[in-house]
Amino acid sequence: MGVQQKKVASQDLEIGMFVSDLDRPWHQTPFPIQGFYIRTQDDVRAVSSHCKWVKIDVAETRDTSSFEHSKLAAFTRRPSRRQDAEVVQLPPLHIKEPVSYQTETTLKKELKSAAPLIRDAEVALEGVLASVRAGHIPDVQPLIGVVRLMTASVIRNQDAMLWLARTRKHDNYTYWHALNSAVWGLVCGRHLGLNEGLLNHLGMGCMLAHIGKAQLPEELLRNEQTLVAEDYALYQSYVDRGVALLEGSGISRVVLGIVQNHRERHNGTGFPQKIRGDRIPLLARIAGLVECYETMIEPREGMVPLTPAQAVGRLFDMRNIEFQEDLVENFIQAIGIYPTGTLVELNDGQRGVIVSHSPKRRLWPKVMVMTDQQHRPLKTATIINLASYNEGRAPEEALHINGCLPSGEVDLDPERYDVTGAESRWSLSKLVGA
Repeated sequence: MGVQQKKVASQDLEIGMFVSDLDRPWHQTPFPIQGFYIRTQDDVRAVSSHCKWVKIDVAETRDTSSFEHSKLAAFTRRPSRRQDAEVVQLPPLHIKEPVSYQTETTLKKELKSAAPLIRDAEVALEGVLASVRAGHIPDVQPLIGVVRLMTASVIRNQDAMLWLARTRKHDNYTYWHALNSAVWGLVCGRHLGLNEGLLNHLGMGCMLAHIGKAQLPEELLRNEQTLVAEDYALYQSYVDRGVALLEGSGISRVVLGIVQNHRERHNGTGFPQKIRGDRIPLLARIAGLVECYETMIEPREGMVPLTPAQAVGRLFDMRNIEFQEDLVENFIQAIGIYPTGTLVELNDGQRGVIVSHSPKRRLWPKVMVMTDQQHRPLKTATIINLASYNEGRAPEEALHINGCLPSGEVDLDPERYDVTGAESRWSLSKLVGA
């Protein structure tokens, strides 16, 4: 279907129109993406306060390429929300006695503490899976200890574990999918204000959610996205298998609840029990959301990954269908559109990786630039805080992110960089105090 643009005065916008262009650069406005639907009169007033005129699309079929949650949360670029899907509304999410966490350490300092935990977590998880494959009751105590240390690290500085989880190379999909899901879950839970005990349960639940798959054929798992009905029924059995494996391990009932319910969905379309809404335990809802996000950006070999920005758009499209709207929006607030470890290209052609982001300036994070404008590797990496760099600069001089780059981009391997400041091929002394 073709797309035609029509120029209209901003005050003449109507609900349902798709705004595809503005009378000023996008980065000069608070609108989170380049394209959004008008959903309420408040949206009309918001646009009118910044623009005299806009362009609307008569027909729009484009996918989401970027999104950022902000005070204009109703704006989205994905028109493909399933019309036949049941939408379930719940009261606003309420966290009892939420904890307000503050960043306690610098990224450089926390990386020194967090780096060994990644290796320890992989070893502990490998031990659990090896026991399962051997038909033994798994010893989960080593993993519990590692998860507690990971939780403490994320509480001190959430970017360190994210950096390590997203930039380190890995060979085993099972281990890294579990590990990354746990890190996303801890970051989301921290943002929600869950206390440390609940965060520990959440991290363990994410780590062990797929333990039942150790009893399924590898061929089945490699093709889990394209299974026929009979094979899919066998695949779904991994949830109950996982619960049965952990019943005698001494694991807490809270963690068992996460394993049991992480594949349930908000509108009852999940499995194995097809429960819905707030009948799904909160920690299981979080685990299901972050596991889905991780699958989209880091799928099994042979599947095409989404960029973090595209995955955020997909999650936003699932709000109140597969996932509770409050959780979707809080997760997006926690990680931003460009999470730590995301490869990006700036508008001047420089390429790099996200080091950290500010909740208040999500479109202007800190970027470790690794190439020049012609994409040639730099001898020394440079940290650019886009928020402070653009302060006071004219719009035409501002630096901003053009978009995400696929993992594995040539000459964009963050593992080449020693972000702890030790001697290496790259000098990252500017990261001190990040």
